[in-house]
Amino acid sequence: MNDHPGLTLATFAAQLDFGSIPPAVVERTVNLYVDWLGSALAGKGARPVETIARFARQAAGAAANNGPCEVLIDRSRTTPYFAAMVNGAASHFAEQDDVHNGSVFHPATVVFPVALALAQATRASGRDLIVAAVAGYEVGIRIGEFMGRSHYKVFHTTGTVGTIAAAATAGRLLGLSPVQMLDAFGSAGTQASGLWEFLRDAADSKQLHTAMAAANGLMAAQLAADGFKGATHILDGAQGMAAGMSSDADPARLVDRLGSRWATVETSFKYHAACRHTHPAADALLAVVQAHRLAPRDIAKVVAHVHQGAIDVLGPVVMPRTVHQAKFNMGTVLGLVAHHGYAGVTEFEQGFDADAVVAFRDNVTMAFDAEVDAAYPARWIGKVTVTTTDGRVFNGRVDEPKGDPGNTLSRDEIATKLHRLAAFSGAATEGEAARLLGNAWQIAGQAQVGLVFDNAHAQADSTVSA
Repeated sequence: MNDHPGLTLATFAAQLDFGSIPPAVVERTVNLYVDWLGSALAGKGARPVETIARFARQAAGAAANNGPCEVLIDRSRTTPYFAAMVNGAASHFAEQDDVHNGSVFHPATVVFPVALALAQATRASGRDLIVAAVAGYEVGIRIGEFMGRSHYKVFHTTGTVGTIAAAATAGRLLGLSPVQMLDAFGSAGTQASGLWEFLRDAADSKQLHTAMAAANGLMAAQLAADGFKGATHILDGAQGMAAGMSSDADPARLVDRLGSRWATVETSFKYHAACRHTHPAADALLAVVQAHRLAPRDIAKVVAHVHQGAIDVLGPVVMPRTVHQAKFNMGTVLGLVAHHGYAGVTEFEQGFDADAVVAFRDNVTMAFDAEVDAAYPARWIGKVTVTTTDGRVFNGRVDEPKGDPGNTLSRDEIATKLHRLAAFSGAATEGEAARLLGNAWQIAGQAQVGLVFDNAHAQADSTVSA
């Protein structure tokens, strides 16, 4: 029995080195990084993201204008703290950033903003960035699993647990000792926050959650590097996170096969630009539509058979009023899939409230399914029952939605996704996106992490073998 799992986890994060990470994990981490870049670019022009960016510019002041770190939506320069803040907000807007099923946690949007900002600031190597990112993923995923299903019912795990994942990422790049890393966890955990209430009235909190998780986690690590002490049992203490935010916490999950089970490779890519809870049913509906060649007008009713977590998150959104809120409405997502075969950023922007989609939405219901719920969160099974206008009934099922590890996206598909997201927001031209991709795929071999959009610098960088 590990009597201090938090210290064990902190030690792992502090001492992780590139050589101990299997090549397949390095490759997946590069893929996750490139996938994240697409989501970060997609946040350009989004009102909540631009509001946070304006705040960051004003708070940083003129002195930060030539800082070492890049804000991806406008290519401005600032400090690590504010770059992490804005890039964290930007990458959680389009709803296409990655997700780890078992922890119900979106690691990329809190890990990579910190990894990129500090790597640029400290002139770290690509290997250093990868190691820091893996530390953040492994720590965040395990803490998410530790906090249990009860936590996610009220708390947005990416905001809460993400703060510590960000601290682990920053701490590794800053070279914290195990004790300092534990201090960073303590300072991050006491700032952990994020409540689901925002979904009920289309508030902008979701981007604030990731902005502050990234920024506060980075701050916690920088404070620890300067001797600031944090609670050493912030996770499992009598008045720690589990005590206040969970009723089913399992400390064994914190150190589960640490160093041999690489949770990073269990992370799923998001295919549709919507809440992940909608994806299994969307893919199941798509399978029925394709198998039976159904047009939207042929479908009278759809029942999505779901786990309780989907009902908790999606249930409050009955009549979505904004694009972002629509991404948390099962009927809207299924309506877009039925009409377009895909629920992407453009489909939402151009048609989430179209008459045909709204009519379809109103014929979709969610029903609790014991099998689906028992498998969740380790597996996200998709099941639908489709009733046609002429009375036929079809059942659809997917055991691994597109993007899951067993049904993953190829590098070509990730590249296509980035091009689509960059074009959607206007954050990069086709040529810029292609050059950005060429450099990003080589991140693990770069001797020094440069600016994402400074292509001349990136190409001139000497490289080492990955």
